[in-house]
Amino acid sequence: MAERVDTAGGPRGKRATLATVAASAGVSVATVSKVLNGRTDVAPTTRSLVKQLLEQHDYVARRTERAAGSPGDAPRNAPATVELLFHKDFNAYGIEVVQGLLDAGGAAGVAVVVSRRPDGAPDPDGAAQWVAALAAAGRRAVISVVDELPEADIAALQRCGLPLVVIDPLNQPTARITSVGSTNFSGGLAATQHLLALSHRRIAYVGGPMTAACNQARLHGYRAAMEEAGAEIADGYVRTGEFLYDDGVREGLALLDLAEPPTAVFAGSDETALGVIEAARSRGLRVPEDLSVVGFDDTQLARLSSPPLTTIRQPLREMGAVALRTALRLAGGEELDSHHVELATHLVERGSTAPLQPRAGASR
Repeated sequence: MAERVDTAGGPRGKRATLATVAASAGVSVATVSKVLNGRTDVAPTTRSLVKQLLEQHDYVARRTERAAGSPGDAPRNAPATVELLFHKDFNAYGIEVVQGLLDAGGAAGVAVVVSRRPDGAPDPDGAAQWVAALAAAGRRAVISVVDELPEADIAALQRCGLPLVVIDPLNQPTARITSVGSTNFSGGLAATQHLLALSHRRIAYVGGPMTAACNQARLHGYRAAMEEAGAEIADGYVRTGEFLYDDGVREGLALLDLAEPPTAVFAGSDETALGVIEAARSRGLRVPEDLSVVGFDDTQLARLSSPPLTTIRQPLREMGAVALRTALRLAGGEELDSHHVELATHLVERGSTAPLQPRAGASR
C-alpha cells in the first residue's frame, strides 16, 4: 500500500522542520526563521506565503532547530523558566496559585516569571513577536491563570512549540487547551447542602460572570441542591459580578433590600463573600446570627475574616503545582492522559454559618 502523505509534504505523523517549510516556500531557512521571530525585513508577500505554509504544515519548532534569537533556548547555563500570566489585578486567589507554582518550581529547579499580558486581541505579528521574545528568553512553557489567551497568542505558541496550560479556565475545557481546574459543581452542591442542613431555605447565590464555566458549574451545583431539597429559588436570588469584594457588597445590598431577603448566601469566591458580610454589617445584621455566608476558594482572607469564613476549599496551591508539572511534561515531549484535570473541593466550616434562627412574626 502506498504511504499516505499529508499537506505538510512528508509522511503522515512526522513533524515538519524549518527546512521543509523553506523548501515549500522556495526561500531560505533564515527567511522562515525571520518570519517566526516577527522580523520586519521580509517582503509582505513572502511573509504571507511563509505564514500560510507554517499553518498548513502545522509547524512546531524543535529545540535542536532553534538558532540564537529564534524561538528557542536561552544560554545553556541559564536556568529553565516558565512564564506565569495574569490578566487582571493580583488578589488573594492569585497569591495562593503563585505559592503553589513557586513551591513546585523550586522542587523542579525551575524559575517562575510572573507577568501580565495586555488586554485585547493581538494581531498575528504582535503575537509572534511576543512568543519569540518568550522563547528567546528561555521560557519552557506558559501558564495562564483563569483566562485563556487570544487565538493569535495560542496559535503563535503552538507554532513555536511552547506549551500552554490554563489554571481554572473561564471557558469550557477543550482538547486543544491543556487546563487544570477543580470540582466546581461539587463545591457548589456542598456549599448549598451545608446551608440547607442548617435549616435555611431562602438561600441566594452571588457569583461571577455568567459566561465563566467555573461560575456556571458552581451555580448549577447550587440549583441542584435547592431542587433536590424542594427549596424555591426566589426571583432576584441569583446575582452575578466579577468574583470581587465590591461586587459582593453591591449584590449583597441588593439581596438584603428585597421584600423577602435571604437568610443565607452562597458566594462564588471568598472576596465576594466578604463583600456580602460587609453589606450585612451596613444593614445592621449580624453574621451568622442574622445571615449565614459561605464562600469559595479558602484563601487567606477566609481565615482572617471576622467571623472566620465557612468556605469551599479550592486547592489553589495544588492547582498551581499540578499546572507547572504538567507544563514541564509537555515541554519534555510527554503525552498526557487527559487535557483537563480537576482537583477535589471540600467544605471547610468556620464561624460565618449557623442554624437558622426564626424571628417572631417573621417567615424565615
